[in-house]
Amino acid sequence: MNLRNRAYSLEEAIKSLEHYCSYQERCHMEVSEKLRSMNMIPQAIDRIMVHLIEHGYLNETRFAIVFTRGKFNNKKWGKNRIKSELSKRNISNFNIKTGLEELNPQEYLIVFHQLAEKRWTALSSESNLLKKKQKLVDYLLYRGWEHQLVYDKAFELAKSESRE
Repeated sequence: MNLRNRAYSLEEAIKSLEHYCSYQERCHMEVSEKLRSMNMIPQAIDRIMVHLIEHGYLNETRFAIVFTRGKFNNKKWGKNRIKSELSKRNISNFNIKTGLEELNPQEYLIVFHQLAEKRWTALSSESNLLKKKQKLVDYLLYRGWEHQLVYDKAFELAKSESRE
């Protein structure tokens, strides 16, 4: 039987969503989408969401913190990209701010500089300095690093290369 056509009782749906939320941190939007995909009626969705929140399975502050740490540590995303992705998931500004406060400012800059220098080195086949600089800027901005940091670092790396 296809999951979309299966009828779930309230208890089955609660158990299923408890497991879904235990496996990995989820935001409210993901959980409500999952419930809609299970063909649950709006009243059941509301009851299940309340149950998950009351029993600690669903917590958007915790989600924002875990999401921020994960994307920064694993994907090397900057604050702008993290903010944007959390906003897409309808996370409140308060929770976004809380998540971003978890980032250590010194570690944040160290990761940025390492990432920029690694990418600069990887672009060594580009002989045109302006194109190389633009590729670095595009790469770092796409990953959500702040404009001023990106442009200052690109200028610094290009300047040091032109002296060689």
